[in-house]
Amino acid sequence: MGFGMPEKSREFDDLVLALRQSMSQVFKFGGASIETPERARNVGKIIQSHLHESLVVVISAKGKTTNALELITRFFYDGDQRGSQELFEQLEKDHLQYARELLESEDIALEEQLKSFFTEMDWVLNEKPNKSFDYYYDQIVCMGELLSTAIMAAYLRKQGMKVQWLDIRDSIKTDDTYRDANIDWEWTSTLVKDHFQPASGSIILTQGFIGSTDENNSVTLGREGSDYTAAVLANLLDADALTIWKDVPSLLNADPKIFPNTLPIEEISVHEVIEMSYYGAQVIHPKTIKPLRNKNIPLYVRCFLDPEKKGTKIHQPNHPIQYPPLMVLKTKQILLQVTTRDFSFITEDNLSRIYELFHRCKIKINLIQNAAISFVACIDNQEEKLEKLLLALQEEYEVRRNEDLFLFTVRHYTQDVLREELKNRTVLLTQKTRSTIQMVVQIGKLTLEIGHTS
Repeated sequence: MGFGMPEKSREFDDLVLALRQSMSQVFKFGGASIETPERARNVGKIIQSHLHESLVVVISAKGKTTNALELITRFFYDGDQRGSQELFEQLEKDHLQYARELLESEDIALEEQLKSFFTEMDWVLNEKPNKSFDYYYDQIVCMGELLSTAIMAAYLRKQGMKVQWLDIRDSIKTDDTYRDANIDWEWTSTLVKDHFQPASGSIILTQGFIGSTDENNSVTLGREGSDYTAAVLANLLDADALTIWKDVPSLLNADPKIFPNTLPIEEISVHEVIEMSYYGAQVIHPKTIKPLRNKNIPLYVRCFLDPEKKGTKIHQPNHPIQYPPLMVLKTKQILLQVTTRDFSFITEDNLSRIYELFHRCKIKINLIQNAAISFVACIDNQEEKLEKLLLALQEEYEVRRNEDLFLFTVRHYTQDVLREELKNRTVLLTQKTRSTIQMVVQIGKLTLEIGHTS
């Protein structure tokens, strides 16, 4: 009668459950995902659907809070106490109201916790600034993440979930490079392994973007700091995967605000993401990729608005991936031509001197080409830095420039794509390899349709 089959099925189900429970995941949610109580409830549903795993959740400050805190910092540092105090009071009122709407009631314990953060911030605002702006920036701006995660922890508990809220400043230790702190990996590793011990069915909820020095001063971790925090935790906890939840269904082959017919990318290599970031794409910052790559931890980009969608997997595949043309457009570009006055060749001596001047003025070169007596570079139009560079160059060289240009980069280009995009355009400079082409082009309205052939 086949009585053995149900028993085997139960054994198989038990094995699958055990494997799922052994998985450890790190989730990162940005500020947009919890901007409103409705969106925060949606995040709660996503988290609840993964309670069979060991879960560490990293959450940013809720929508636009960081902008408000930056403005408070500026008013404070400039001596506008009234302006900073008014914004501070509005921020406090906004978060208390948000918490009550999300929890649909008052939560005395939560409100006491929030008020302790506001008190900490008020102490700073009542000082007379005698340290650097960056120092005060970090002491004030860090409050956004602490407030949002405290509220989300209270909400998840109300939904019946086991949640441990942790202040990430007790675990991520850094130097005192305010606004772009460098992590002390050895010290941080010890603390993270002591503090973060997620169990199946429970959640550790913490902040992204922030840490602290050995004197317990708050710091921020610079650009893409929240993603970076999540990657650091995934690395130190040997997580099975990191998922970054965004408001897009997946990574795309181009910016949909510029190119009308983008294509989703289901799978992409770590190398490809780093290349695209280098060329200016707003994808995943290389500093986020590095801790994951060191331990071959896959990264998923998924949509918090539609969590059923597959999203994009970023990893080191063991098979070739067929990519559509991956396109990046950088606007506000300038093309500089630097020529020797005595008609001497642009060789090692001149190149070394020119590079030194660019480096001293902190200007990144996006594209470079040199001929016998001239050196051509495509750079971002940053007026203040550019003025210093031009003054320095003109002491020794003749300098000409073209403005109002864009730099168009295509990885895995096809002739159809290039032909369509470059209609009625003037290309001033081109460089290409087998997989990448870059063109400095005069600005005009883009008409490119991805996937179009002629």
